[in-house]
Amino acid sequence: MTVDLAAYGWHGNPPSGDGVLGRIVRVDRGECDAITAHGLLRVLSDSQRAQSETAPATGDWVQIDQDAQLGPLIDAVLPRANTVSRRDPSEAVIEQVLVANVDVVLIVHALDRPLPPGRLERFLIVAQDSGAEVALVLTKADRVEPSSEIEATIRAVAPEVPVLVVSLNQEQTQGLAAVEALLSAGRTVALLGESGAGKSTLINALLGEDQLPTGDVRQSDNKGRHTTVSRELVLRPAGGLLVDTPGIRAVGIWDAQEALDRVFGDLETLAGTCRFNDCAHDAEPGCAVTEAVKSGAVDARRVGRYRALHAELAEQRQREEERQRKNQGRRR
Repeated sequence: MTVDLAAYGWHGNPPSGDGVLGRIVRVDRGECDAITAHGLLRVLSDSQRAQSETAPATGDWVQIDQDAQLGPLIDAVLPRANTVSRRDPSEAVIEQVLVANVDVVLIVHALDRPLPPGRLERFLIVAQDSGAEVALVLTKADRVEPSSEIEATIRAVAPEVPVLVVSLNQEQTQGLAAVEALLSAGRTVALLGESGAGKSTLINALLGEDQLPTGDVRQSDNKGRHTTVSRELVLRPAGGLLVDTPGIRAVGIWDAQEALDRVFGDLETLAGTCRFNDCAHDAEPGCAVTEAVKSGAVDARRVGRYRALHAELAEQRQREEERQRKNQGRRR
């Protein structure tokens, strides 16, 4: 069996060295599945070394060596084009890489539930911080039409992000062509969203078959079960690669200040023209942000989210400084 790695996103010649080139399609504890020119390999990950170097993540390109005792072993993780990352849920100040080497990030939300501005904001920061293309996909349009509340949230938090509305029931599929247009040979698309958002159903529709398990949602609150338990890279027969991710409850922000500039860059620029450098954009005189709200040039909800995130980041920095002081005290 010979596999064309260009279909999996590889461009150019293989790297120098004796190792076998492969792309990680699934990560388990201590082991990974990697696609190579000779097919799928189950390989070991050197977890001891990975603690000080780069631990492999789904989507990584790696070099694989043959160990005389252990068998196929990841020797090196090749430089990444980008990563989709979040702050580790344990609140430690470390980056958790969800997927590596991504071209498009789709934030998936089901229309049969509310869209909290803070949740969309966090998904948007994680997605845009990767540097990949970003789009918002609203699923279950066959059950519920987009509400004015959801539309207002999107205008406030993600005014320039493309919004795709899809219906994926058995009788009729609508809006799928717009999602398919983002896929082409070798392009990797990662899906982010909470459990029950319809990510696995969307991937199955794009694959043309029910390859990934899907789950029901509770009738009481439309919350879903975690049908996806690991991040897996799947090759689409028509071209492109899809990564389903487990439903994310805690969307911790990693490298937040830079991400804030991307999501609220217009307000950051506007804030630079305020009379006072430490303007809170509330009741201070000469505030360019509040003046823009009064004139209708800026959505008040967007400013509210901007202020809330600024406050959260200030609190986050304070917690990190306190944690560092405690760690220094222990070392002394």
